[in-house]
Amino acid sequence: MKQEKLKPMLFSVIKKYSAKQFTTDVISGIIVAIIALPLSIALALASGVGPEEGLYTAIVAGFIISFLGGSRVQIAGPTAAFATIVAGIVAKDGMDGLMMATIIAGILLILMGLFKLGSLIKFIPYTITTGFTAGIAVTILIGQIKDFMGLTYPKGTVTIETVEKVQAIVANIATINYQAVIVGAVCLAVLIVWPKFFEKIPASLIAVLVGIAMVKGLGLKVNTIGDLYQINGGLPKFHAPNFSWSLVRGSFSNGFTIAILAAIESLLSAVVADGMIGSHHRSNMELIAQGAGNIGSVLFGGIPATGAIARTAANIKNGGRTPIAGIVHSIVLLLVLVVLMPYAALIPMPTIAAILFQVAYNMCQWRPFVHLCKTAPKSDIIVLVTTFVLTVVFDLVVAIEVGMIAACLLFMKRMSEESSVRGWTYVDPDDQTEDPDSIELRVVPKHVRVYEISGPMFFGDADALANITTKEFTKALVIRMRSVPALDATAMRSLEMLYEDCKKRGVRLIFSHVNEQPRRTMEKDGFIEKVGAENFAPHIDDALKLASEVAAE
Repeated sequence: MKQEKLKPMLFSVIKKYSAKQFTTDVISGIIVAIIALPLSIALALASGVGPEEGLYTAIVAGFIISFLGGSRVQIAGPTAAFATIVAGIVAKDGMDGLMMATIIAGILLILMGLFKLGSLIKFIPYTITTGFTAGIAVTILIGQIKDFMGLTYPKGTVTIETVEKVQAIVANIATINYQAVIVGAVCLAVLIVWPKFFEKIPASLIAVLVGIAMVKGLGLKVNTIGDLYQINGGLPKFHAPNFSWSLVRGSFSNGFTIAILAAIESLLSAVVADGMIGSHHRSNMELIAQGAGNIGSVLFGGIPATGAIARTAANIKNGGRTPIAGIVHSIVLLLVLVVLMPYAALIPMPTIAAILFQVAYNMCQWRPFVHLCKTAPKSDIIVLVTTFVLTVVFDLVVAIEVGMIAACLLFMKRMSEESSVRGWTYVDPDDQTEDPDSIELRVVPKHVRVYEISGPMFFGDADALANITTKEFTKALVIRMRSVPALDATAMRSLEMLYEDCKKRGVRLIFSHVNEQPRRTMEKDGFIEKVGAENFAPHIDDALKLASEVAAE
């Protein structure tokens, strides 16, 4: 297998770069920037920070990840997947806690790339990614109901957790602002209908313009971004992290979750992009770029970032084929930040909520969710639903931790059910099979006991060896292991105990057809030397011949 290069894709594609491709990349970068502008602001507000933090993220992280990344077309920035976890961190630990968690995540991502762990992301079960993605979508939707309906909460109302948000909505539903609902509903209709007729112009931009026109033109009493947040234009400024060991310890769990989530989403986006352009990304280089991009983002006032599937797809559809398009997207957003940011104050909050409603719907994957519930094994459905519920009720950290533990435990249970220890019975010579490798039983002398082990031998089913028994007249015990692909330390210990028991009873222990991995484990353990290399036969017939000779000894 060819070793993947740790080299940014930009440095590879620039060698054959043309003026025509540059023009196409610039046009695509500008269009993606227009799409990213309202999304970045909306996702920043959903993350519990100000609108400019979303643009800082798209500018700094977007530039670094395009410059260093392992994908030709990846567009990075704030994404919905991070919104709920970022909002929770900011509410509990403030911006210092978010900065430290993101720096830890960035370091972990860089290390994952350097140690070539890009391929390990495939071991995150599909049920877990589907479960927490659907859960995030629900939390985003619930979190935006307040602004969509124009609800007013009493001072001091705590709405950090999703359950608290639901309680606050129910308790204050009487404060609904119907003017806000009208603005939100019209903007949501624009988001749904506009793309059916005008694909080239982003629907989110039109929704923003329609929302501003309705509120200002009709004089509606609806909250805008400027009413709730102070808008700060200008260039992103460097923020030194507030370092302390207690902050590092307290932020490590969140940092680990951000790293895993960034790795999953960015590589998933890169894989989708590969399918659209017929290319191959460099997963380990992409992880390094994601790490550097996240560290750069929070050092300049941003929030966690990752590859954004929707923006990446828009880049591809508009002709972007190199990282230059992503770099142009960041530069255009920087110009918008410096020149047009004060106008962001005019955007109505119901418009932001409508944009996030659509984001939540697009990411919820309800069709794959329902399909899994109908067709997947029960254990997978348990993991899927558990991850979904925990994401909504608690948070993403708990959901991923519990989901992975449940998936591993259920997988081990399934594997242990596939393993078996079966004893042979005695048959007449006329009944034996003609196939030399058949599992049908051969003629076995009375003083010989034969057991066949099937499936991997690991700690989950090592106690199955306790089913192996001998009679008073048994002089040889044959263990056939041709169907055992793997053996772990716990099962190895069980075999040692079996050998000690046979030694006490004066029973010769013989093994047949031990495969490569189990044999290596036995050799390292010194088990083969202890039992005697002569007692390891390549075939069951050889093992039975050895066992038959025991009576004559």
